[in-house]
Amino acid sequence: MEKLIIELKTEIIKVLNLEDITIEDIGNDDPLFGDGLGLDSIDALELIVLMEKDYGIKLKDANQGRDIFKSILTMAEYISKNRTI
Repeated sequence: MEKLIIELKTEIIKVLNLEDITIEDIGNDDPLFGDGLGLDSIDALELIVLMEKDYGIKLKDANQGRDIFKSILTMAEYISKNRTI
């Protein structure tokens, strides 16, 4: 799972153009939204696209994202259980 976590951090930095952030700056349990990484609703859409494109996961309900995108760790756990690619 550590490989997936590093992959997710790298992709999030790239896709969201977080130029001043490195993978070391993102804790596995740090919140992605609000006081954590500070992502917003537009970033959430980008994360949904990333999950579909890179892992073959389509969210049936946008409200699922609230739980899935709590942290890198929750994303990695969801992806490892649901990926199709």
